[in-house]
Amino acid sequence: MNVAVIDPDPGLPPRRAFNADDIRRMVDAGVLAEDENIELVEGEIVVMAAKSYAHERIKNALVKALVMAAPADVEIGIEMTIQFAPSILLEPDIVAIPVSKMRKSEANFVTVEPGGCLLLIEMAATSVAFDKGRKASLYAKLGVQEYWVVDTNERWTWIYRGPSEGGWASIDKHGPGDTLTAQELPAFHIRLDDIG
Repeated sequence: MNVAVIDPDPGLPPRRAFNADDIRRMVDAGVLAEDENIELVEGEIVVMAAKSYAHERIKNALVKALVMAAPADVEIGIEMTIQFAPSILLEPDIVAIPVSKMRKSEANFVTVEPGGCLLLIEMAATSVAFDKGRKASLYAKLGVQEYWVVDTNERWTWIYRGPSEGGWASIDKHGPGDTLTAQELPAFHIRLDDIG
């Protein structure tokens, strides 16, 4: 494993940057478990928090509504590991991708053609700031068409649309009683207040 050294912010010690091939080798060697809850964010391994009751209830309701509304050629992925770039390996809670835009990466992960993610949803209880900040910026650069951050504690949803290298054209905040819709999936709609 040839791991690059990166210098983080001034005052912090250097860190090693990993890529998707490194993660695949760690999984194959048993260093990481196949179901270990991690992501690779621009070369850094990030450990994800365990999921709460509210997280699972809201995620399951969103998945059910998306599966019922999605056209036959769109796959709804649940915690799908996606290699967006050599140093970016993410596991969004929910993603909608046309099957024609999905490929197998050299590291044996799912990869998506640029602009291929129609909808990507991150559920957050403790990671709202991270998901609305670093991840939102990253997903915009990666060309995700629509990105949602769902605060599972307060049931607020931030919907990001119009991705570009510089960020998002619009960011709208929706309350629990608002009807949520996705631009690329017109048959999909849900209100978080309706979820028990």
